[in-house]
Amino acid sequence: MEEASGFRKELVSKLLHLHFRDCKTKVSGDALQLMAELLRIFVLAAARGVCQAQAEDLDVVDVDQLEKVLPQLLLDF
Repeated sequence: MEEASGFRKELVSKLLHLHFRDCKTKVSGDALQLMAELLRIFVLAAARGVCQAQAEDLDVVDVDQLEKVLPQLLLDF
């Protein structure tokens, strides 16, 4: 399933551990899978925001562009 999400479990684990206060904190496989899916959705929303900004001839993605792509993102699920 990690190929479907686009993020390897090792990468997600490393990203999470960079922000843990206790270096001994462990993360279950299910939690890593969930975080990988959340990262995939976040990146997808950001990419669609960029496309929307480009369609509006803007150089910067603003909240307005993200709000415009959210309904489309919800329809993906």
